[in-house]
Amino acid sequence: MLKNFILNTDSYKASHYAQYPKDTLYVSSYIESRGGKFDNLLFFGLQIFLKKYLSNPISNKDIKQAEYIFKTHGLPFHKDGWKYILDKYNGYLPLEISAVKEGTVLPTNNVLLQVINTDPKCFWLTSYIETALLRAIWYPTTVATVSFHCKKIIKSFLEETADSIDSLAFKLHDFGARGVSSLESAAIGGVAHMVNFMGSDTISGICAANEYYNEPMAAYSIPAAEHSTIITWGKENELQAYKNMLDQFSGKNKLVAIVSDSYDLWNAIENIWCGKLYEKVKNNGGTIVIRPDSGDPVHVVCTVIEKLMNKFGYITNQKGYKVLPDFIRIIQGDGICLEVINKILVEMKRLKFSAENITFGMGGALLQQVNRDTLKFAMKVSAIKIKDKWHKVNKEPITDLGKKSKAGRLALIKKNDKFKTIDIDNLNNNENYLIPVFKNGKILSDLEFKNIRSESELYLI
Repeated sequence: MLKNFILNTDSYKASHYAQYPKDTLYVSSYIESRGGKFDNLLFFGLQIFLKKYLSNPISNKDIKQAEYIFKTHGLPFHKDGWKYILDKYNGYLPLEISAVKEGTVLPTNNVLLQVINTDPKCFWLTSYIETALLRAIWYPTTVATVSFHCKKIIKSFLEETADSIDSLAFKLHDFGARGVSSLESAAIGGVAHMVNFMGSDTISGICAANEYYNEPMAAYSIPAAEHSTIITWGKENELQAYKNMLDQFSGKNKLVAIVSDSYDLWNAIENIWCGKLYEKVKNNGGTIVIRPDSGDPVHVVCTVIEKLMNKFGYITNQKGYKVLPDFIRIIQGDGICLEVINKILVEMKRLKFSAENITFGMGGALLQQVNRDTLKFAMKVSAIKIKDKWHKVNKEPITDLGKKSKAGRLALIKKNDKFKTIDIDNLNNNENYLIPVFKNGKILSDLEFKNIRSESELYLI
């Protein structure tokens, strides 16, 4: 049943086919972010939905199953409408979808996507898919947007405190797979993050980039310890646990990350890493990444860097900031969100520590601690054609004018190099950045992941 697209909706949608004005022929709807946490968003994820869902036709079995579910559930079922789609279109949905190019960064309160039925007998279908389509857009776009703004912050501190920003693509690592609600969420959120960064432990995101965006390998990782592989050695053998990690995974041009707070982080730093394993760390040939994993992130990060510099030394780069030797770095993955990243980097800058000393890992705050209201996403009807006339429609609740929707058939243009939503009747000679991507079961463009990344980079200023 969960693979039945007719059931991929809200219950009340089943009765909507009978609620439109008489002689309705076409219904046009759009999706936008009405504001929220960020002024700009990064649009991403539509192609996943098109390939996974809209490229697959409904079947007679789906119709029979949906009829049983809806009627037993207490609702009417538009069997004739679905049979018409099956018979005339071989089960493919008679819809046309136009959208802004994935990877585009644009201000909120602009149209991102527009959908309309292509067959007048299926006017009810436009809004029927709202549940599935809106969910397919708000989640990956919100994750990509959070990740993008993290990237902007990290980039700004690298520009201020490092000699190069070459490491930027690996400065925020996705730790979020275990913290999301499902495997599909991990895949969609994981690949959304990969638009901005190339470090991830979310395998399903890599698979999504491969399957839906033709990307052979979207992100990378390194061998890393977790608490279970450290504490199974016993507290008395903590040194041996760390030494084993180095013996197994360190070496010339290799990286290995080792969680170091299973017991006493400060003892691990001062007496093991900077003590008994000092020579092994210094001469490992690659880079050892120490991971603190508890406590106040700002205090812990800065204290760890200070202790490592006191023992292993540092260089002062051309910007006047201190940098650990290449053989040792740290990664902070506990308690990380956009705001904490900024706080850590502000304090590091104050202490004259370069941002190149640290990489961040982000889990729940990246993939799970977002919702539809983070960017106030909505899909609304904006125009309806009755008989031979188009009518502009919108909602404008006096109790919350922030929910006022747009009216008319829409277009997205650039004016003075800034995106602006207009009525399509006023398009004139302007380029419409809403590009047709789907029609009657056929995907009209097949974006490659590398091009989406390149598009987003244009806005990283």
